[in-house]
Amino acid sequence: MKLSIKGNRRSLTGTVISDKADKTIVVRVETLVQHPLLKKYIRRRSKFMAHAPNNECGIGDTVQIVEYRPLSRRKRWHLVKVLEKAV
Repeated sequence: MKLSIKGNRRSLTGTVISDKADKTIVVRVETLVQHPLLKKYIRRRSKFMAHAPNNECGIGDTVQIVEYRPLSRRKRWHLVKVLEKAV
């Protein structure tokens, strides 16, 4: 299946933390946010469920995901490519 991306969709890079479900991966995305008062950088983590049609990802892989139409109750992201495989 070729993924056609229309319009301006958000793209995120993260690490796969689960691949137990069929054709689904859970990706943890870390962002650095500056504290408004202390001016210290804080690491924020978010988890996203993404559609991986070929089950090509494993735990620890670095992947790129993109916003997509809702595929299930929690799945609104789609795997674009595997940037780095886990050792």
